[in-house]
Amino acid sequence: MKALSTAIAALATLFVFALPVSAQEAAEPRWSIAIHGGAGTLDPDEMTPERRAAYEAALQNALDAAKAVLANGGSAMDAVKAAIVPLEDDPLFNAGRGAVFTWDGKNELDASIMDGRDRSAGAVTGVTSIKNPILLADAVRTDSPHVFLMGTGAEQFASEKGLETAPPEWFATEARREALERMKARELSALDVDHKFGTVGAVALDMAGNLAAGTSTGGMTGKRWGRIGDAPVIGAGTYADNRSCAVSATGWGEYFIRVGVASEICSRYRFLRITKAYAQSSERREWLEQQNYPQGIADAVMQEVKELGGDGGVIIVTPEGQALFSFNTTGMYRGRATSDGVNEVAIFADVIEQASETP
Repeated sequence: MKALSTAIAALATLFVFALPVSAQEAAEPRWSIAIHGGAGTLDPDEMTPERRAAYEAALQNALDAAKAVLANGGSAMDAVKAAIVPLEDDPLFNAGRGAVFTWDGKNELDASIMDGRDRSAGAVTGVTSIKNPILLADAVRTDSPHVFLMGTGAEQFASEKGLETAPPEWFATEARREALERMKARELSALDVDHKFGTVGAVALDMAGNLAAGTSTGGMTGKRWGRIGDAPVIGAGTYADNRSCAVSATGWGEYFIRVGVASEICSRYRFLRITKAYAQSSERREWLEQQNYPQGIADAVMQEVKELGGDGGVIIVTPEGQALFSFNTTGMYRGRATSDGVNEVAIFADVIEQASETP
């Protein structure tokens, strides 16, 4: 009889733990947002003050758009899109306008998005005329029976849904074209001409306790043969689950796919939360809560990427409202804001370029 009671208690614990965070906790509603605009080999001495200011302003602009959604009670999904769209429109980043060129001189765009409430997801790859690929990825999630569409089929679907398109000259920039020309002329690799991965992404927690993640990219300079990186791959570059966390990645996609970076981080954190739920004493639970395990998990997964030979970074938001970064490069364009008053943007490792507190 005692064994049966123990089993029932265990099942009840798991059942409660499987509920959305909002159903488990009656804490004061909070929100968080984290964004990135690429990670890579970044040197403060090689960046002019004007260019640095431009990146900081672009990151803050995206943060402000997402903050406005979340502070007014909007959804995490809407906040993710609100952050990513201006980054796609900004030629500073390798997503949408400003995307890198393929070997054949085209801009091919990838994006994915995921809702932590029900793990619904949408992704597109190899589109060339969609002004904001993140919006197409979301339309795939909400208005199609599929998760992943590619190329001309994805563009046909976008046309049927009335999504905004743009001509090739909208996406093309001289800096990206010059990078491709240098690559071909000097027989360089993509990593030689792309010292950063300009993929953009956002992760968010809304006041209803729901999580979301999204990622958008132009891929790698000179990519060939229809190469696809991690950004549009659910579980590699993007993942969100209310039971664990929301993750968006940027970096050398082949390695992020092999590790399954986004889902790996979320899975490890979900198991940690189950461990906390099973803790036999309040002292043990309190001790576990005081440990910065989300950061440790993210750092450990990024170390695995590094050990395989890859580099890049991730942004994470947890159900508890933590907004975190982890990267194994010298810098990552990034920002975060929370309902507790945090507002930061940063570029280089261990340096906050701009921070402010709101009352």
